[in-house]
Amino acid sequence: MKLKDKVCLITGGSGGIGLATCDKFLSEGAKVILTSIDQPSADIAVKELKEKHPNSVVKGIAPKLASFNQMADAVKDIIDEFGQIDVLVNNAGTSDETPFWEYTEDIYDRVFDLNIKAMFACTRAVAEYMVEKGSGVIVNVSSVVSVCGQPKGVAYPASKSAVNGFTLSLARELAKKGIRVNAVAPGVTRTTLLKDVPDHMLQHAIDRIPLKRLGEPCDVANAILYLASDDASYVSGTILSVDGLVRF
Repeated sequence: MKLKDKVCLITGGSGGIGLATCDKFLSEGAKVILTSIDQPSADIAVKELKEKHPNSVVKGIAPKLASFNQMADAVKDIIDEFGQIDVLVNNAGTSDETPFWEYTEDIYDRVFDLNIKAMFACTRAVAEYMVEKGSGVIVNVSSVVSVCGQPKGVAYPASKSAVNGFTLSLARELAKKGIRVNAVAPGVTRTTLLKDVPDHMLQHAIDRIPLKRLGEPCDVANAILYLASDDASYVSGTILSVDGLVRF
């Protein structure tokens, strides 16, 4: 098992890529703490995962990810209960397709609070303990739009470009502390974010993907597992594309 007895915190773990990552990590022997937007949705995800992995350790929490204080308290509680955090997956995020001239300050702040500030707050809280231990792995979830952009909703690709910069810089800074930092950059992936996209638009996307299919959450989860495991012990500061070679 690639993550046997590793304690892993996965943000945004109640659906899509996050839930698939929780499932994959539990299959590989990890103890998983997932976060969600509220406690009821966290509890639903935990119930689903426990039904599939009855002998595994999985817990759901719902702190405000962009709050430095709430994340510090949440991480302290995890350390008190489990004794360590070996892997942090910063998966929580939001997409956006607001036309440029329709942006309000609130919309812009919502995107950056979850995609950047939350990642920073979670990483800051967890990294303190990883530094004390002298080891750890951080995996951030970026997006293919961080390098190719999108037709509208500039805040989203801008925030994901920031994820890349954060990842590359922090990897250099924390390497000497024994901590690896990487990111995955999914392409068009079949999650709830696509539920309102018409079939003809999805087909148009598929037609432009050389592998001729959409990504599945498990495709991204597999990449996250690789980066989190000792299989990637000499990999840090990498943005791993999981996109079917899509370049829109």
